This record gives sequence, structure tokens and C-alpha cells, in this order.
Amino acid sequence: MRTHLAFLLAPALLAAVPASAQSAWAGGYLGLEAGQSEFSGGDDAGILFDTNLDGQFGDTVRTGAGANAFSPGFCGGGAIGRTPGEGCAGDDAGDDFGVRLGYDWQSSAWVFGLLADYSMSDAEDSVAAFSTTPASYTMSREIDNIVAVRARVGFSFGGDSNLIYATAGYARAQIENSFATTNAVNTFLNNGDSEADGPQYGAGYEHLFGEHVALGIEYLFSDLKDDEYRVRAQGPAPATNPFILVNGAGTDFRRSDEDLELESLRLTLSYRF
Repeated sequence: MRTHLAFLLAPALLAAVPASAQSAWAGGYLGLEAGQSEFSGGDDAGILFDTNLDGQFGDTVRTGAGANAFSPGFCGGGAIGRTPGEGCAGDDAGDDFGVRLGYDWQSSAWVFGLLADYSMSDAEDSVAAFSTTPASYTMSREIDNIVAVRARVGFSFGGDSNLIYATAGYARAQIENSFATTNAVNTFLNNGDSEADGPQYGAGYEHLFGEHVALGIEYLFSDLKDDEYRVRAQGPAPATNPFILVNGAGTDFRRSDEDLELESLRLTLSYRF
């Protein structure tokens, strides 16, 4: 993922700075986090259709002549124009800002803890389909916020001033969905914003300055289930219109990728008490 050089050098730089006192990691802490997130995978994603509205996706949308109305294909990005030849825009990484609250227990060099965090992001990804009309159809989603609860297990070293750790838990995200099309014949309805949840895990490093302030870097991978968003193409249109040819009520769309995979790299600043 796209990262700043400072993020990559942070562990080495922090480890080179001696702590002002030998301090244990046991106790509670309150902190801030800031960094960047972006969606991973999804380059081969497309849009699936339910033409008879039976709740089962994977139908082929056909023209009145029986041809595949979406033979031009799909792309893992937002359509720039009506045809694949005009290209698709890449997904946008987003800035992360958040707060965290946690508590650690220490046994010798081993540190065990629980934490909860709330972060806001504007990472966005899209998928597009192209019909023979020609027309394009883009489904986009943007992270609004993520709430996560995780455990962590770490090992302290360097006179108890450094901590490396692994972390894993559960996250729930609020998703802002949107739809755009160059099709001016049909009308399109959608079911609005959605939620996605699933496991979140990663690793991190912290350096303790004195007894209370810790600065660190953390990588997280969120693998969330995101399959709620639907768009329905309806009339008014001629009865031969591909979207109402099978069922007069229309055709439903959804993304082919049901997983939302998000990578995050953050700097953390905590006050321990």
C-alpha cells in the first residue's frame, strides 16, 4: 500500500531513543491514532444481476435479441465514461483519525491487553459495469467510521521501554454507498448505506518515553462482510428493455465481491496512567 517513508523508519528511529526511565506496560491508557487506509483486492470485481428478482444473483441481462447486454464487461474502479475504452478511475486511499482506550497486564517481559478504538476514514472503492447501450454503471462505497475491539499480546525489550505486539479482534464499519450511471432511460433505486463487520488483526510497535507517553506504529488488516447494498433498475422503459424484460418490476444489482478488505497503517500516541 502507499505509505510515507516516515512510517517505515519509525520503529528504528524510536528504538534508537533511550527511555527516560524503566517503566512497566501494566495499566490503562488513552490515545490518538492517525494514518492511512486503502482497500486491497477487488481488481477483478464486477457487478452481479438478479433479473427475475428471486434473490439469487448471477443472471445474465439480455437484450430483446437474446444477446448479453453487458458483454463489454466490468472493471474494478469507477467508470470515467460510457465505454470501457474511456477507462476507470483507481480507488482512493483515505486518511485515518481516531481514538483508542485500553488496558494492559504485564508478566515478566510479556504484555497482554485489551483495547477498543474508534476511527474515521474516507477510503473509497468502486466497481463498474458497461452495457452495450452504451452506458456505464458504477457502485461505490466509502468508509465512514470503524469501531473495533481487540486483544493484544506483546513482548517488551530494551529495558522495558520497547514493545512489539500482535493484535486481533472484531470490527464493525459504517459504509456510505452511492451509485452513478450514464443510463438516462431507466430509473434506479437503492437501499442506502450499510454496515460491514468481521475480523481485524495486525501488529505494532511502541516506544515508551518516561513513565506515561508511548509513541508507536501499527498495521491492521480488516476483513469485513459487506453484501447489503442493492440497486434496482426499473422503468419507465419499453417492454423490450433488458432490465424489465424478465420481470416488469426491474433488475437488482450487487457487487460480486462480498468482502471488504481494508489495510491500515497508523501512528499511535498514548498516555499511560
